Amino acid sequence: MAQRVSLKSFLTTARKALTTPASQRPNPLTFVVGNESADLDSICSAVLYAYFRTHAPSSQPTLHIPLSNLPRADLALRTELNAIFPSSPNSVTPDDLITLSDLPSPSDLPPASTKWYLVDHNVLTGDLSSRGFDKSIAGCVDHHEDEHVIPSDAQPRVFAKCGSCMSLVLSQCQPIWDQLESHQEIDQELAKVAMAPILIDTVNLTSKDKTTDWDIKAAQYAEQKLVPTLGSSRTGSSSERYYVRGKYFDRLSELKDSILHLSYRDILRKDYKRWSDGSLNLGISTVVQGFETCLAEVGDKQTFLTALRDWAREQDLDIAAVMTVSKPGGIFTRELLVCALGGQEATKVARRFVEKNGEALGLERWKDGALDGEEDTEWRACWRQMDVGSSRKQVAPMLREVMKESARL
Repeated sequence: MAQRVSLKSFLTTARKALTTPASQRPNPLTFVVGNESADLDSICSAVLYAYFRTHAPSSQPTLHIPLSNLPRADLALRTELNAIFPSSPNSVTPDDLITLSDLPSPSDLPPASTKWYLVDHNVLTGDLSSRGFDKSIAGCVDHHEDEHVIPSDAQPRVFAKCGSCMSLVLSQCQPIWDQLESHQEIDQELAKVAMAPILIDTVNLTSKDKTTDWDIKAAQYAEQKLVPTLGSSRTGSSSERYYVRGKYFDRLSELKDSILHLSYRDILRKDYKRWSDGSLNLGISTVVQGFETCLAEVGDKQTFLTALRDWAREQDLDIAAVMTVSKPGGIFTRELLVCALGGQEATKVARRFVEKNGEALGLERWKDGALDGEEDTEWRACWRQMDVGSSRKQVAPMLREVMKESARL
């Protein structure tokens, strides 16, 4: 059986590879990276996939570096990571994760000296794309729609619909994990990393819209690594428990949803993705509290709109969208705000998006148009989205398709 190291030791080794002089480090350097929103699914999937690919049986094992697709300063916004990596001696902390801030400079790390595996997305965007790393993609594991950018000969090239990309990652890694020597402490830590995004993305495996067989099988496999820690009895032991699914989910959710102490800028950048199609730039922020709560607890309408415009300028956006997910009164609710700030073409795209998709998404004007507005340089509308099954994963392609149609005209 293959030898293994702890997750902390693995991350330390991966970081050292980035700081080693170019002439002394592996060539190419191999990276695993999640999408630009850098949510739990992306961060954890990259860490787990990189760990097991590094430990794959081979006469010449290849170090895979897990890269969290965000600047190091933004890690502080991912408070839910503290539930996965609790502060304890010799354990991984969020500070051990490798971020965009840790990448060598462009002159020290040209695209030709790298190889990239994408998880939880299939189109490299943002800083990594602008540096040309999209020319060095070797494989992909994703649960989004295939945008037909990943080379046909990529290995692996996995696309399947499921709640969490981690479920697909775990299916890919399971054969390697099965071959490794058993190490209860390491296995427990890795299993907790695996379970976090699966539980969050499937609402504790209860969401009928999101939970698939991929998720159920992955959870069963990961939890087998945790079962021995449940104490001498599963029916009420008073002993300390390392993992209880419901409690773990509740803690993750509590930390993830705790955003009302943040500024609007931090809220907008916490779970954010950006695309450029044709001549327009689109950015979509997902917010885990409803507009009404944010306006009451974070700042009033004018404060919010000012922050949204400032964020759009900072990100060079023509269209800025905000999607909220909340449970007022225990009812799962989605809201959507689309703001066109890029002149007539952006406004035309925003209006066309509503015409084309408003009925399918079940868009109903929010609070009698309380956040709607139209000026010479800005068009803005906000709705309650009755189709709660459509997340950013579905709405972003709708907006981008209209952008592409506009660019072709």
